[in-house]
Amino acid sequence: MGIKRQILGKENIPSDGVLVIPGRLDFSEMLHLEKAFAGRNITWLCEENVTLNDTVKKFLERSNVTAVSFSVDDTAPIEIGKKLTGKLAHGGLLVFICGCVCSTRGDNCHIPADNLKQLCALGLPILPISVTHPKDISSASENISNLPDTVFSIAPLILAKDASVAAWRQALLLAEEFAFSQRSFLNGSLPITLLTGLKKYGSSTKLYDGTDDSELGFDKILATAITFAEELKRETKKKRVGIILPPGKGGMIANLAVLFAGKVPVNINFTASHDSIGSAIKQANLDKFITATPFLLKVPSYPWPPKKDLIFIERRLPKLKKKIIRWLILTKTLPVYAITKMLGLDNSSGDDEAVLLFTSGSSGEPKGVPLSHKNVLANVCQFGSRINLDHHDKVLGCLPLFHSFGSTVTLWYPCIEGINLVTYPSPLESKRLAELVEMHQVNMLLATPTFLRGYMRRVKPEQLRSLNYVVTGAEKLPLSLAKSFEEKFNIRPMEGYGLTETSPATNLNLSTPVPDGRKPVIGANRSGSVGKFLPGMAVKITNPATGAPSPINVQGTIWLRGANIFTGYLNNKQKTDEVIKDGWFNTGDIGRIDDDGFLYIEGRLSRFSKIAGEMVPHEAVEAAVTKALDLDAETERKIAVVGIPDKQKGEAIALLTTICGEALEQECIDLRYKLMDKGLPSLWCPKRFIPVDTIPILASGKLDIKACQQLAE
Repeated sequence: MGIKRQILGKENIPSDGVLVIPGRLDFSEMLHLEKAFAGRNITWLCEENVTLNDTVKKFLERSNVTAVSFSVDDTAPIEIGKKLTGKLAHGGLLVFICGCVCSTRGDNCHIPADNLKQLCALGLPILPISVTHPKDISSASENISNLPDTVFSIAPLILAKDASVAAWRQALLLAEEFAFSQRSFLNGSLPITLLTGLKKYGSSTKLYDGTDDSELGFDKILATAITFAEELKRETKKKRVGIILPPGKGGMIANLAVLFAGKVPVNINFTASHDSIGSAIKQANLDKFITATPFLLKVPSYPWPPKKDLIFIERRLPKLKKKIIRWLILTKTLPVYAITKMLGLDNSSGDDEAVLLFTSGSSGEPKGVPLSHKNVLANVCQFGSRINLDHHDKVLGCLPLFHSFGSTVTLWYPCIEGINLVTYPSPLESKRLAELVEMHQVNMLLATPTFLRGYMRRVKPEQLRSLNYVVTGAEKLPLSLAKSFEEKFNIRPMEGYGLTETSPATNLNLSTPVPDGRKPVIGANRSGSVGKFLPGMAVKITNPATGAPSPINVQGTIWLRGANIFTGYLNNKQKTDEVIKDGWFNTGDIGRIDDDGFLYIEGRLSRFSKIAGEMVPHEAVEAAVTKALDLDAETERKIAVVGIPDKQKGEAIALLTTICGEALEQECIDLRYKLMDKGLPSLWCPKRFIPVDTIPILASGKLDIKACQQLAE
């Protein structure tokens, strides 16, 4: 049996009286807090209309228990606070009980925003406590029996003068991040964890390859990857191996084999410019590349390395059949530790490099992002804890393997957690993808808004009927597209957020739980937001101009901390020092967090123009132009905003567009008047129209900012 309760941050408990606000609290946790605060007078505080279960009611009705209530409708919270101050005398504690709510698994806050506002307005010092259930946020590689039932992580005190919902939420996330970062599985090894998952679920879980409608059990994938790994060890002594393959059985086997060979897989972006590809290969110091002949013939324009450096997977594997059968038998009969020893896997784990990805290069030269074993294991756990998929469910894997979401969620996540995977080499062929969704009854679709537009044009509603999740990222999801998609397919696309540097997922919108009687519902999604933070993420906001700390509900630069965040760029200390300060990562994005914990991304710092001293967000201008011109967000992108030099104001807004007529100057003037009539400031209005044939888009679906800027110049 494991430890039942764990308390972190005891040193943050003040000797003076304080209002204690835990993120969640059931009856057993109340009793444990009572023991933790032994010797202190405790008054239990709850909202008068809260739903309490019978056990809690009976406990509060006992003669030796003190309990009081307040109302969210009270217009004078300071007066309530003054009456409650007496409860804090001689180190007394007011402990808030949030009561019964309807919430999603893994949500760290069960307190409605109205209650939080009232509590923070009482004028009392506040002690936030994160209360998490590790068994609800666990990795398949963990021994559940050794996990504590509950972890209390106590945040530093918030003074009465600083009390606010934003301050409490920020402290709660920080406390939860600290608790999550202590988890022992984060010190593990990615290849050993993959080996464990593939062995455990091998006979019941499969990969369905949409290119030839073949299927391969995870047990056979494991045996094949181990056999191929032995070949790779003989091929190169280098630390890393390049992979030039799309999603499919070949791509998965190649990536697993590189890891089982004790090396680092580097999935090369075969859609990037020749300069970017050359830069990535040079930075990674690669001398061998795994690919396949059909793929080589399909993309002849790719700057292929010399033939002697290429390892053709479809030529090698047929020669290894006997060894594969041998390993299939061994992996089914031997324990993981014995297989690990036979493979000669080294002791790399935790903070050691496990995977190397490269940024898209949307705003410059691609940067190498080494993700550690800890980063990948953390993110698989974080993402998996919020997505309620079972071992019979299926994920559609069509995002490129060089894409961070494609790597973590359609390679490592299915193998570790035992989820069936349906693959296809391109996210653009929506008609074929819809056929695969219908044929295999796929449960989760990963896409970008750009790719969703293809489904809107080419797919019948009944083909996507099996989907439980449609998760989008990489670019902002237009509200009109989300609504239209829901109307057609009866499922709402849920926008998430992440970066290559964060492994990638940090935020996710989910379906809100169904109401249950009088219990308050804690919302799990919010239109326009990228969702709540995944477990184990901390956030802070700074002023983009001064760098000074700001409340998290005020728009500013987003900084993140968590076990899934990388520690620095490959061989680039200067860039690393620019984005990582005291363990915090500067995302370069501008945003804010609302009182319910939802993150809003309001632009990329590189997608702002500083005009006459004012920061102008390009995405906000694009949204206004789309509305003014009545453009259809369901079709391909027709506009993009860029900044151009301006002698008078330093910078001006230019509009790249595919829809210009002949009288460009007049069209620009007309648009400016339309925008100003809608309330857009004059400084924000496009000063120039730049006609283009197409708006540059990356393979990931993101706007190619670098190419747009080059077109403008």
